[in-house]
Amino acid sequence: TTSFFFGCYCLVLTNLIVHCNSLSSPNPKVTEVSRRDVFRTVVSTSLAVPAVLTTALSNAQAADDEELIDVYFGCGCFWHVQHEFVEAEKKILNRNDSSLTARAGYAGGLGTSDKVCYHNAKNVGDYGTLGHAEVVAVRIPSSSFEDFTKEYFKLFDDKGNRPDQNGDRGSEYRNLIGIPGGSKSPYASKIISASQAVGDKLDFAAGKGNDRDTRKVSFIMDTEKFPFFVGEQYHQFHDGFNLNENYPNSYNGLAAKLADEGKLGDNACPNGTFGLGVLGL
Repeated sequence: TTSFFFGCYCLVLTNLIVHCNSLSSPNPKVTEVSRRDVFRTVVSTSLAVPAVLTTALSNAQAADDEELIDVYFGCGCFWHVQHEFVEAEKKILNRNDSSLTARAGYAGGLGTSDKVCYHNAKNVGDYGTLGHAEVVAVRIPSSSFEDFTKEYFKLFDDKGNRPDQNGDRGSEYRNLIGIPGGSKSPYASKIISASQAVGDKLDFAAGKGNDRDTRKVSFIMDTEKFPFFVGEQYHQFHDGFNLNENYPNSYNGLAAKLADEGKLGDNACPNGTFGLGVLGL
């Protein structure tokens, strides 16, 4: 941005000099094994340039001032889903690593607890017991909501199956979309249009909390009634659920990087079933 503005300034200055010289010139010119399976086994220009510069400044200011909304998407195991939304943030919003907002976590349950946690030996705030599902939350400009929703629908195949449809099953892995205002929100119509643009693969229902895992159905949740709870650090920027779905170290390392920057989100839950903080153990 700085180089762009400097270039514009130089261009303006050059044109002013040319213009002044022309005035004084006499002649002027005019189905694989999953990581979850392993876990279950173990646990069960010119003078017009100033106008262009003003427009650029106005657009930049508009982008800064645009309303940011908190939404979440659920589609089976959150490991793979988080990776896809990280890619979406980079592609759609040109965000760098420190600006990424995609976080794995939990939402959609009716149960209440001081903490919402992954399954753990102390049975503290177990997300499944509380009725929550695994989701990924993002904070995005309201104008980009439909683009992100299209990315969500691309996760499903032509028959409406999610990537791990034949692996992870149950209410903890149900399909969810959390938006401000739920099914009565203006964003609900954008969900429909995004779905139609990507093949109209799913049906929708107003989420009531603790909803059942239903194939080809995504529950529309009100984020005010069913807020997002960020997951443990060891679940963030994790490799995918398939054993061969390994992401680069630069991706896996984002959890520690953002934690060091104080941007990861707070979660004071126990580290999994055996306290290892690996694969949910």
